[in-house]
Amino acid sequence: MGVHFCKDGHLILIEVKNKEEICYVMLPEEEPPPPRPRGRSRAARRIQAWWRGLLVRRALLHAALQAWVIQRWWRQTWQQLLHRRRQEALVSYAIRERAVVKLQSLVRMWRVHWRYCQVLNAIYVIRGHWQSHHCQTCALLRGHCVVTATHLQFHIEITNP
Repeated sequence: MGVHFCKDGHLILIEVKNKEEICYVMLPEEEPPPPRPRGRSRAARRIQAWWRGLLVRRALLHAALQAWVIQRWWRQTWQQLLHRRRQEALVSYAIRERAVVKLQSLVRMWRVHWRYCQVLNAIYVIRGHWQSHHCQTCALLRGHCVVTATHLQFHIEITNP
């Protein structure tokens, strides 16, 4: 294990070999960095910085375009999904409404049929009684039927000729 630290401007490496033995080693001094050149190298650094900036901007532009393509694709997919859900809801609603209308129609038809059967039975009863009447030539039996959406009306007239 070693630890570096600076003491009086010199680097020292401390190594612990075991619990009782600690070694101090003086490290050689680092060379100072070379002085910065002026003139042409400064211009070269500016060109390199400009080029790096151009590459970064180009990379950012590509990333932004790729993000835009992905967002456009997602919006289009989401719109298609919403359209499909709306279409399915509309079809489901139409099927339900058609079933309700069919059921209402069948119930109305059954009620009208039931009333018609009642009136028909009443006519049979009246005709049976009328035929057994003694004076068959005295009067005439006429019937008139009116069917509406909710009622079945039947009028019977007995007329003398």
